[in-house]
This record gives sequence, structure tokens and C-alpha cells, in this order.
Amino acid sequence: MKRVLDSPEVSIRKVIDSVDQYEIQILYTQIDRINDSIILTDYEFQLDNDHYFYPASTVKLPIAVLALEKLNTIDTLDRNTRYYVEGDSIENTFAEDVINILTVSDNHANNRLLEFQGQDAINSRLDSLGVGPVRISHRLGVHSDDVTTKPLILYINDSTTGTSTSIVNSEPLPLQLERIKKGVGFYENDSLIMNPFDFSYKNYYPVNSQHEVLKRILFPQLFSNQERFNLSKDQRTFLLSAMHTLPKEAGYDPVEYYDGYCKFFIYGDTKENIPEHMKIYNKVGFAYGTLTDCAYITDEKNGVEFMLTATILVNKDGVFNDDKYEYDEIGIPFLAALGREFYQLELERKKAP
Repeated sequence: MKRVLDSPEVSIRKVIDSVDQYEIQILYTQIDRINDSIILTDYEFQLDNDHYFYPASTVKLPIAVLALEKLNTIDTLDRNTRYYVEGDSIENTFAEDVINILTVSDNHANNRLLEFQGQDAINSRLDSLGVGPVRISHRLGVHSDDVTTKPLILYINDSTTGTSTSIVNSEPLPLQLERIKKGVGFYENDSLIMNPFDFSYKNYYPVNSQHEVLKRILFPQLFSNQERFNLSKDQRTFLLSAMHTLPKEAGYDPVEYYDGYCKFFIYGDTKENIPEHMKIYNKVGFAYGTLTDCAYITDEKNGVEFMLTATILVNKDGVFNDDKYEYDEIGIPFLAALGREFYQLELERKKAP
């Protein structure tokens, strides 16, 4: 970790020299395979569950995984079931929504899966798995504080539909965390309000919790039955495939949705193609000036594998909702360079025999 943070790379140096301003948190996991054993060794930098950052779209990964879990409990549904939200006209399958979430971070797909489950069920299930702290309290990309989910119209077969029941969820309580109020001002309805922006009622999904979800997906054998996601072998294979699928492989325009579009580590600052021997199983998030990536990075050609989660806040003027964030100037270059430094470290690391 120290070698990476001491890197002379400009994109890293300018951030590490001002870590408090950028609210950096990093969690890196070395992976050693010895015979049939897998050993995970964590290294952290400024990791603090009580130091709030906005998780943005990273919350979509557990929502997607738990949607697959719930499908296991309903005999008439599977991931290829078509459905739509009552009052909407967009029809998708659950599988399509999971793929759209993991390839291009589709907000609408996420919100449909949230309507399917409800916030309380998501939070309760994560808690029962030993994943925490975490609090999912709202949809993404839409301004709605409604705690009641919308009914879903589900195609049971080609000629029959069923309607799910609305779920009434708990009203979120304000989070009591450090730096829950950020900056000096924010825009609301085109008006600038000169007060810190309050994230107290927003989603909460710290770095350690993100890492724990990823570990349970990748290495279920390291956890007790009570701590594992209840996924069939086929579901887990589907999920892992979706996690490393590139947008062009899912039918998206490769110019608009280039390979690094949702792969911040290593490739976020380039529009070049990711080599076939590199696979990145991840979920990114970016909103309110905060960029986060939680990833399992593999190089099949060189036998490299490691986990990395990191977050950075880039909001120089301290004003939120003004669309003036240094994503491209500072945030993405930092995360891309960070990924390359850890990758180089792994290339040179002597693995356990």
C-alpha cells in the first residue's frame, strides 16, 4: 500500500498530498491460493465507516444480487420473466435489468429491482448476511421520497400476468455520521442556498461493506451458509458474467459507452479497448462529486488477481448540484492511476508457494 501511495505519478500525487480535501478511502485485498485454500489479506488507507461519503450507484450491486435471491423464493418467476412497473411502459426481464445495471449503471433498471424488493427487505437481508453498516433509503436518478413501492405487472407466461403488492417501507432516520453535511452550499430549484449539503437521509454504503458484498459473490466458500447469498450455481455464473461484461458486449454503442465507461480502475481515463485477458468484476458510482469503484481485477495471462475499493470526493468549490465537479480532471485520473499502480504491484509480487 505504501509503495502505491508514494508513487510519483502526478494523478496520484496531487490527491495524496491533499487527502483530507478529497476524503480518500482505500481498501486493497491481496489474494493467495495455496492448494485448495484461498487467503485474503486486507490493507486499508483512511478507512472509516463513520466518515460518510455518498455511495451513488455502488448500491446497485447488492440490490441486483438480492433481486436474484428473491426470485429463488417465487416458483412462478425466474430471471427471464418479463415485467414492468405499474404506470410505466418499459418492459424488461430481471436478467436484462441486472445486465443494464452492471454494464452501464442504468438507474431505471435499479429502481425497478428496488420496487420488486423494498428498502426494508434489502437492508434486513444484508444485515442478516453480516454485511454492514448499510442503509438503502431511496431510488436513484429520480426525486422521490415515497417509501411505498409501486406494484409490478409480471408476465407469468405468454398470456397471463400477475400484479405484485405494494410494499410499505420504514421512513429513513437521519444518519448520525461524521461529514454527513458537506461543502458550503447547494442548488435547489435553481436557487443557491449557502448552507452545507445534508446527506442525512441518503443511502449509506461504506467501503468496507462494499468489499464484504464483493467477497461473498467471489468467494462464497469462505463464508458460513448464513453469510452467503442464496444464489444457485447458474445464477452466480450469470451474475459474475454480467459483472465483467463490457457495454459493447451488451449491445451498447461503443463510442458513447467505451470499455472504461464503468471501469474506473486502470482504464477509466482512456477510451482504448480493454485487452481480452483482463477482466474487471466491479460496480462504480459517481454523483455529488463522489467517485467510487469496488472491483475484483484479474489478468488471466499473467496470473494476477486482487480486490480494490476506493472513493474520492472532487468538489473544489464546495457547492453541490451545480454540476461543477472535477471528475475528468482529478477523480477519474486518480482512480485509473491507482488501479495501474496496484496492478503493477501485483505483477511484481511474489505469491505464496
